[in-house]
Amino acid sequence: MEILRYVAFSSDPRGGNPAGVVLDATGIDEATMAAVAAEVGYSETAFVVPRPDGALDIRYFSPQTEVPFCGHATIATAVAHASRHGVGRLLLHTQAGTVPVTTSTAPDGSVTATLISVEPRTTDLADADLTELLATLGWSAADLDPALPPQVAYAGAWHPVIAAADRARLADLDYDMPALNALMARRNWTTIALVHRESDTVFHARNAFPPGGVVEDPATGAAAAALGGYLRRNGLVTPPTVLTVHQGVDMGRPSLLTVAIPADPAAGIEVTGTAVPLP
Repeated sequence: MEILRYVAFSSDPRGGNPAGVVLDATGIDEATMAAVAAEVGYSETAFVVPRPDGALDIRYFSPQTEVPFCGHATIATAVAHASRHGVGRLLLHTQAGTVPVTTSTAPDGSVTATLISVEPRTTDLADADLTELLATLGWSAADLDPALPPQVAYAGAWHPVIAAADRARLADLDYDMPALNALMARRNWTTIALVHRESDTVFHARNAFPPGGVVEDPATGAAAAALGGYLRRNGLVTPPTVLTVHQGVDMGRPSLLTVAIPADPAAGIEVTGTAVPLP
């Protein structure tokens, strides 16, 4: 089995979010995938099985669990695939649904990938869940931005969206990992999308990811897509529009995610980034 290692949402291997990529996992069983992901140790490793029609089946494993969809591992997989087969369009069959991905080469030779999420959804966040979530984070209701209501958003995986009123609150992340992990397991949440809105189109994000066995994800494409759907659903942006999401800065792995929100309320959210191999 050939395991590639890429960093997504950064052109610098010192930034972004590392992902393992297995471009041909044909015949590999689920237990082996889980064991390989645990050995690789990144927040996700993607396992690809080519289909006869040229599409790809893909599964995503963290060191502790399988997730239905992972944005940064999708970007890493698409760029790794382009390095072997050339840029173009791919159709990925994920557990969350089909996800088209397009790769292209920039004038400087770097490769970027754009995924289109499954149709996004949002649901209310129960008051009891919000109270418990804030307690595990060590946040209070006064820390929240009243213009961005707490909700649970989906674009392939579920993420509560919790908006901090100021950047300093977002920078100070020190949570109860076992308690948050237990809450997320009960609610089937993949990460907690903690955000701060700097301007209409610029966001800062942090993503707590205890179910994956890591305190924090440095770049989370699935959560960025969910955020785009949440903003559109709540009328907090005027689509079509493009957001810039900065993530990973506070943990020393700066990442840049570009999020395009179409006007069609049923359309998937586009998330764009680059990826480079790790040395």
